Amino acid sequence: MTLFSNPLCAHSHRVRIVLAEKGINIDIVDVDDTDLPEDLLDLNPYNSVPTLVDRDLVLYDSRVIVEYLDERFPHPPLMPVDPVSRAQFRLALYRIERDWYTTAAEIEAAGDKKPALKARKILKESVISSAEVFSAKPYFLSDEFSLVDATIAPILWRLPRYGIELPASAAGVQGYMERIFARRSFQASLTELERELRQ
Repeated sequence: MTLFSNPLCAHSHRVRIVLAEKGINIDIVDVDDTDLPEDLLDLNPYNSVPTLVDRDLVLYDSRVIVEYLDERFPHPPLMPVDPVSRAQFRLALYRIERDWYTTAAEIEAAGDKKPALKARKILKESVISSAEVFSAKPYFLSDEFSLVDATIAPILWRLPRYGIELPASAAGVQGYMERIFARRSFQASLTELERELRQ
């Protein structure tokens, strides 16, 4: 198995967290979005990362990749077994991708321009408004680490990069971040460039 991954991309980071959580040995090829390798251009019609290659199978959406890895390597399971909880987790994944990942991409694309200020404010308020949910259980709506946590963690890790500092009122989020960031799998998932985001 090979993963084409950008060392600073939140979507790639999400996949690396799942790989580390499950202890999957894989070749990780670090790529720069501005200079993609020929192999990747041939494999992925969208010329994007992350891209996972597993024999003849090529996957190129981070959500599809993490769900595939969870099903192909079932231990430890990162999604609930019962259909109702599974659907609730999938809805949470959808909302995080749509609200947080989209807004984070807007911040990155806008740089220091005015649209970045608006996007930064939206993301900060969204994270703060979730503080109670983060306080309710050790992990997001669960006693166990899940794909939802693997999806949330890359965004929270990048808050300093986005110019977002959480207030004291977001103590629940701070506690959650400490638990997630201390996990061995999370630490193993970080690239050198990602470590520098919080140094």
